[in-house]
Amino acid sequence: MNMVELNCAGTIRLAKYVVRHMVRQGWGKILFSSSIAGEMVAPREAVYAATKAFVLSFAHSLRHEISSIGVSVTALQPGPTNTDFFHRAGMDNTEVGRKGKLENSPRDVARQGIDALMEGADHIYAASSMKTKIEGMLANAVPGAVKAAMHEKAARPQIERKAS
Repeated sequence: MNMVELNCAGTIRLAKYVVRHMVRQGWGKILFSSSIAGEMVAPREAVYAATKAFVLSFAHSLRHEISSIGVSVTALQPGPTNTDFFHRAGMDNTEVGRKGKLENSPRDVARQGIDALMEGADHIYAASSMKTKIEGMLANAVPGAVKAAMHEKAARPQIERKAS
């Protein structure tokens, strides 16, 4: 419930304040932090993925509601990024927690997000591997069961092998 409150309700509360101000002035740019997970079936991360899907849908919808007023909305969708996210989520012992994030620095994600925002892009798959970009582009074409199996493999804790 804390995650829903932060990622969904908190996003709406902040957006309401910011959008009201930008609409009054007749221009502005808003960057929402979603995730590639917002387009996936995500076993072991169901609530997280659902909240990020909410943010993505909210960003796309709001973009269309206020674009004629001169306010641009961009959704940032990073893939696994080299932060403490996976450690805090108890996912150190998973494929994605160990190696999936190494190539994506927070600085690269932020820079690409800001660049996309300034260009007025709808969304960006930031600092993502080719695999992540393809997953995002195919998200609506791939059956949910296939996406779930892919995510389950990456998010399943790995068995530690003891030396004999």
